[in-house]
Amino acid sequence: MISKQIKNTARQIHLWLGLATGIIVFIISITGCIYVFEEEIRSFSKEEKLYVPIQEKPFVGLEKIVSNFQKQFPKDKITSIKINQKIPNAAVELSTKKKTYFFNPYDAALIGNEKQDWLTVVRKLHTELLLGEAGSFIQRWAVVIFALMLITGLILWFPLQIRSLKQSLTIKWKGTFKRVNYDLHNVLGFYASFFLIVIVFTGLFFAFKEVKNAAAFVTGTKINEGREVINEPILEKESLAARYDRIYKTENKNYPGANTVTFSIKKGKELRLRMLYPYKWSRKQNTFYFDPKTGQMLRYKLYEDFNTADTIEASNYDIHTGRFFGLFGKIIAFLASLIAASLPITGFIIWLKKKKKTKKKSPAKTVNKKLNKAIV
Repeated sequence: MISKQIKNTARQIHLWLGLATGIIVFIISITGCIYVFEEEIRSFSKEEKLYVPIQEKPFVGLEKIVSNFQKQFPKDKITSIKINQKIPNAAVELSTKKKTYFFNPYDAALIGNEKQDWLTVVRKLHTELLLGEAGSFIQRWAVVIFALMLITGLILWFPLQIRSLKQSLTIKWKGTFKRVNYDLHNVLGFYASFFLIVIVFTGLFFAFKEVKNAAAFVTGTKINEGREVINEPILEKESLAARYDRIYKTENKNYPGANTVTFSIKKGKELRLRMLYPYKWSRKQNTFYFDPKTGQMLRYKLYEDFNTADTIEASNYDIHTGRFFGLFGKIIAFLASLIAASLPITGFIIWLKKKKKTKKKSPAKTVNKKLNKAIV
């Protein structure tokens, strides 16, 4: 059994860490809860922009789409391109820092555009609290603190006596508000903690290299950075549109069958091409890195070369969001995140009630002390 001293120490850690990070934990949890169903929400709400009527025509090609974009928006710089090859009538998405543009895959015509949607805001709240690098730093360490709170919470949940175990596993709905609130915090927190530990660990995997290194150490393998490529210099000059089209066609020919192909173009960094293939458990993803100025391949990483550490890295996002286990996994991740969002609220109410109770008792103690002095 856990001693009272350990419980008291855990209680103090749990309390003060909770008060310090409660709002941040709530924001991260509620946004994560929403973003679990990001794909479903987007498909439902943007069907007119995401899809066009099916036609008996081949894909128009990336060069025409990029050229059309540059003609209409010459000052805007592309940050990403997404091509859904699984659904032929899906729009090709070109994104900039401020907007996303949707193009017809059959004739390269512009379907429409939109500013950052609310789901993008939700994602940025979840990963950086809308504060950029500073927010990302705060978010990372808030997750570390939340991990400590889960551990101390489990210590506090564990009853001092085995006979009280059943009481710790059920919510007494007929009790007072104070009792129900306590059970919601204690009991739901216990059940959700097993899933939240997985969600937290996979979140830390994104945030800290040390966690990746630890996973690599445990598996006895190392995350592969990819095979380097030595190429002959490209003598012919080509436009940006032609460059993207050449890369897309070449890799699609060499590695066919991808569901989606995504370009990521970040200033001062490598041009990255991701090709995601049908998979059941671990993500099957080929990643290619290019010089953004010349379009020459620098290195590549194929899923067929994945070791254990690479497989863990590739699966991490799907485990974090529950996608790894399909719809059932998403529902579990949604509910666990929803409970996590409720914990700072129910915990704050518990602390507030205790604080008020202490204040009520303190005047009586003062009167008793005065009476004792008078008697003496």
